[in-house]
Order: sequence, then C-alpha cells, then structure tokens
Amino acid sequence: MENLVRYSERFYQNLGKLFYAIAAADKKVRNEEYDKLREIVRADWLTVDELEDDFQTDAAYQIEIVFDWLNTEDTLDAETWFDEFIQFNEENAPLFTKPIQDLILKTAHAIAASFSGKNKSELIMLARLNLSFK
Repeated sequence: MENLVRYSERFYQNLGKLFYAIAAADKKVRNEEYDKLREIVRADWLTVDELEDDFQTDAAYQIEIVFDWLNTEDTLDAETWFDEFIQFNEENAPLFTKPIQDLILKTAHAIAASFSGKNKSELIMLARLNLSFK
C-alpha cells in the first residue's frame, strides 16, 4: 500500500482500542474475534508501513497488544474505547486516508462477523464508525 502518511505507535494502539470495542460491543470477547483480528493484522496491517516499535517489531502488532491487554484487564467498556478512537480520529484526520478507512472498516466488519454473524450492538457501532469517516 502506497503510504505518504507517517503513522505512529499511538495510531496502531488506537486501532487496537477500536477493534477491541467492536469485539466487546456485546459484552463478551470471543476467541474467534481475537483470532480474526490476528489474521487480518498479519495479512493486511503489517504492509501499511515499515514503522517499528522500540523492540524492532512491526508497529502494527500494537493493534494486537492493546486488544489483548484490554481483554486481559477484563474491561468490557466498549463505549469508552470506541469514543477514544473517534476522538483520536478527529484529532488526526490526515492519517485516515480512504485506503486506511477501508482497511479499518474491513477489519471491524470481519471481527464482528467472526462469531455467529453481526449482532445489534456490533451493527450500531459499525454504523457509527462508518459515519465518523464521512
């Protein structure tokens, strides 16, 4: 993916919050949702840029790290994490190019659909996410 924007670890960390919020929208994060996230990070997010974290690991892994940390903390407050992402999006609009928005939406929809399809809570959050990019 051609990239003229400089991403940061904070960008990927906020994506982790968003994807966790999608998974936790129904008050339960399932293994299938985490597995789907890991699959998409490896297939799509690792190619977004070449940014590495302090450990010389692709910074896109911050998505998984934050998702996992929030899940371990057992903090199912999806609205808080969703709102933090939306605020980050508003404050850093140039980072959210059309291809990145599309990849975010693809990832969010895949997580929501990974366990028994999309439920009402997830559909509402996905619609709000889509509107935030308009």
